[in-house]
Amino acid sequence: MWQRFKHALKNAFTPSPATRRGSAARQAVNYHSSPLLASKTPPWRSRFIVALVGLSFLVLAGRAVYVQLLNSGFYVNEGEKRYAHTMDVPASRGRITDRNGQLLAASVAAPSIWAIPKDMEATREQRRQLARALGFTPDELDKRLADNPRFVWLRRQTEEAQWQAVQALKLKGVHESREFKRRYPEGEAAAHVIGFTGNEDKGLEGVEHAFQRELKGQAGNRAVVKDRLGRVIEDIGEQVDPVHGRDVQLSVDSKVQFFAHQRLKEAVLAHKAKSGSAVVIDVQTGEVLALTNYPSYDPSLRRALNPAQMRNRAITDTFEPGSTVKPFVAAIALQTGRVTPDTVLDTSPGSMVVTGIPIRDSHPRPSMTVAEVVQKSSNIGTVRMAMQMDRREMWEMYSQLGFGQKPELQFPGAVSGRLRPYKSWRPIEQATMSYGYGLSASLFQLARAYTVFARDGEMVPVSMLKQSAPVAGVRVMDAKTASTLRTMLHAAAAPGGTAQHAQTMGYTVGGKTGTAHKQEGDGYARDKYRAWFVGLSPIKNPRVVVAVMVDEPNNGKHYGGDVAAPVFSQIVQQTLRIMNVQPDIDVKPQYVTMADKENF
Repeated sequence: MWQRFKHALKNAFTPSPATRRGSAARQAVNYHSSPLLASKTPPWRSRFIVALVGLSFLVLAGRAVYVQLLNSGFYVNEGEKRYAHTMDVPASRGRITDRNGQLLAASVAAPSIWAIPKDMEATREQRRQLARALGFTPDELDKRLADNPRFVWLRRQTEEAQWQAVQALKLKGVHESREFKRRYPEGEAAAHVIGFTGNEDKGLEGVEHAFQRELKGQAGNRAVVKDRLGRVIEDIGEQVDPVHGRDVQLSVDSKVQFFAHQRLKEAVLAHKAKSGSAVVIDVQTGEVLALTNYPSYDPSLRRALNPAQMRNRAITDTFEPGSTVKPFVAAIALQTGRVTPDTVLDTSPGSMVVTGIPIRDSHPRPSMTVAEVVQKSSNIGTVRMAMQMDRREMWEMYSQLGFGQKPELQFPGAVSGRLRPYKSWRPIEQATMSYGYGLSASLFQLARAYTVFARDGEMVPVSMLKQSAPVAGVRVMDAKTASTLRTMLHAAAAPGGTAQHAQTMGYTVGGKTGTAHKQEGDGYARDKYRAWFVGLSPIKNPRVVVAVMVDEPNNGKHYGGDVAAPVFSQIVQQTLRIMNVQPDIDVKPQYVTMADKENF
């Protein structure tokens, strides 16, 4: 056994005869005599290879010089982009205050929640909890996270409580940063005046938009190093401080604004109307003390807004002013000497025809004086005066009052209305324009036009900013005519006039009602009206002009004297008290029983 194993082992390590013959053959080959090795190599080939290698090193050296010395700035910048960032240091938006310094809009720091979706590690249940905390459905959250794997906003400028709920989930990849958010303490009462800003702190409506340049300020910046999660590690370089926005002080009185809004809202709801507007102007300074509309909205809660709520109807909506323009026609007739307040006009039988078109009075009388025409709001009497005039006279008066022209007001959306050139007026158009049909104006334009009676014939320039002193007006009619018209307007709001409900406790008032059918298609709707009242107070030394409009009252009453005049009365009384204007008529003490108190 052992012998056989040694024999096999010997055979395994002993070369075979064939192998020994091949090895001997290889030893016999003379490599120095190989034809391949014996051939001469051209000298240029070795030089070329050496030159090629040398050139390669020169190119690499040149590239290194270019990168490290000549164009180093580009590569340094590219490198810094991976870790160094310039962050904006936001400027605080200026505050908006009322005339007394009461805050109407201010910026506060608010959390904004964002995420890096590719870094998020959350189970399906955790995602559902996150969606619930953010106010999303799970599908809405998934869709948002799928938009961009590197960065998505989840909620911007949200409430602190919402961020605390999200933070409590302790989810990786969900972060928070601070931004400025606007607060509007007066809510819906001042919404159409103040407006609002978007997420980028840019004014989109109202004063926020009109005074964007003054309010926005200028952002600063700081250079920082961030990690891949966007967290700031350190500051590098010097910080450029922001320039904060300037404050804007409005002419609006927040108390007058709130009270006017509440009374207007109550009237719209009580009369089941479509909408309403009110404007209050200080006639001495031209300051707008209040401008409000209903329906309104809360500028801080805008998710379910519709366009109807956002419309600033007082300056954007135009309508045919109806009987409110009759005092201006009477003023032309008085100033030109065609009539006196006691001139008797034939108004029998309560109707007349102009170029085939009938014109009627609601309460016909055989005759009226000019003062009674204004007091009773007679269409026939007004047309009798208008047809004695040249068309140009009426057109010039209306133009000087601002009709057909955009108000010079620092406010977005103000419209010009319509006043066609007088040369195109036909006789029937001259007649209808004398009692307010055929032209259009906004409630704001109408309120400003009535300052001509309050300022003894001067039109006052209006402003949304607080004024420090009375302003000069533009003469439209003489002082005597304006004073005479004030007396007539006082009679219109007194017993026997069309606006008895405009009277207010402690103050004399005067004004004119308006009730007009609404345009619908090519004609007028029979059962849709606009009701308004424009007036001033006190009569001898006016301080305010107040205009009120209620659109489509639908609860049994539609005349301006019944719908708009009571709102005027309430606003005037409260406004003059806030302005510390002394009553000009005696106030009789009144005793209120408990039963009466329950009806207030």
